[in-house]
Amino acid sequence: PTPHPPPVTMASSLATHQFAGVNAQLKSAAARKNVKAARNVQTRAAGDVPYTAKAARPMKIVFVSTEVAPWSKTGGLGDVVGSLPVELAKRGHKVMTISPRYDQYKGAWDTSVKVDALGKQVGFFHEHKKGVDRVFVDHPLFLAKVWGKTGSKLYGKTNGADFADNQERFAMFCKAALEAPMALPFGYGEDVCFVANDWHSGLVPVMINKVYRPNGKYLNAKCAFTVHNIAFQGRFWPTPMGELGLPESASNDFFFEDSQGKMYDERSPKKDGQVDSTPLGKKFQKDNWMKAAFINSDRNITVSMNYAKEIAGSASKGVELNTIINATGGIEGIVNGMDPTEWNPTTDKFLDITYDKNTVAMGKAAAKQALQAEVGLPLDPSAPIFGYIGRLEEQKGCDIMMEAMPKLLRQVPNAQVVILGTGKKSMEKTLERLDELSPNMAGGGKFSHPPPHYI
Repeated sequence: PTPHPPPVTMASSLATHQFAGVNAQLKSAAARKNVKAARNVQTRAAGDVPYTAKAARPMKIVFVSTEVAPWSKTGGLGDVVGSLPVELAKRGHKVMTISPRYDQYKGAWDTSVKVDALGKQVGFFHEHKKGVDRVFVDHPLFLAKVWGKTGSKLYGKTNGADFADNQERFAMFCKAALEAPMALPFGYGEDVCFVANDWHSGLVPVMINKVYRPNGKYLNAKCAFTVHNIAFQGRFWPTPMGELGLPESASNDFFFEDSQGKMYDERSPKKDGQVDSTPLGKKFQKDNWMKAAFINSDRNITVSMNYAKEIAGSASKGVELNTIINATGGIEGIVNGMDPTEWNPTTDKFLDITYDKNTVAMGKAAAKQALQAEVGLPLDPSAPIFGYIGRLEEQKGCDIMMEAMPKLLRQVPNAQVVILGTGKKSMEKTLERLDELSPNMAGGGKFSHPPPHYI
């Protein structure tokens, strides 16, 4: 069998010792291979293959995103832009994704096409995979800055300390993304539908409206703006519009006021637990990329119907953009899906024993044992395991989860908890010492496989 990649670094020294024990308890490699093969044949029966309906009006769709899994990812944004285009291509659409080239991606080749993006020469790397054109914008502001790093490191060295030049990086990226369909020889051209994702791609609809259409380009193009997390809006101190590649008349779309008198980045990082004190009623002018995107897009979309209602319904849940959302025609919720190829227990290459609905008990028991060994938890088949994968933020309820864990272990002494995530520094520190608090808890911050699949 193909060996697993190096295991995630978890907060325990027991993993190596216990992994040997669990391997001895599992079936031989040959037996596992036979079980996999037989089960895969069974699950590939004609009746089990879902039919993918073809689109009545195929479109040319261009996703613009700073993350695309498996190449780059901090959370759900990367997952969606990695998997949704594949499903759209199956329906007959012509689909391209455009994201930064943060690393030397195997399979992506230099197209030799160069364009000017806000005074910088950028290139494009390309890979056609699973029916989708994967395009990567090549410039030292991406590759040299975060070479080989993943997760929140794409935006800054640590949480709360974003790179000081993020405006410059992502304005250049948006410009390059808009040049790509016209410059690259893949048959897209100007009659496309852009899907811009989160604030980093928020200049795409603005540039189409303020720069390209007035110059006779993208006249028939449309742009949907998708919000994955409205808490991150791209708020900056006011900047001359020319530095963003926009006419000064666009400044009103960015105009925003809030009570935050400080802006945090790598030059002045926010310390954990630091609370800003601002005189009551005092406001500070900012540029807000997400606000400008809402105003200039053709359709605003978010990740579920409930989230759409929440962020449009109040200033607190809409993080002060609810009035803009409602003034620009509202926002539509479309539920995020999951990749049924990667997260399919009948074919998952990271599971020692794959399983289907008929063998779920045996398969989950094996995955549970492998997880316990991998992260250094006691090998106990009767222990209930609680797992979490995601960002460590109050918005996700992680503060509630952290507070509840000791109470859980008092009530259910053999319960086990495993958490995989990055985010707020104080929560990351708690994660690092989970096994010190209890041998029944483990945590880590690296999303490398196979632990996410075991969880």
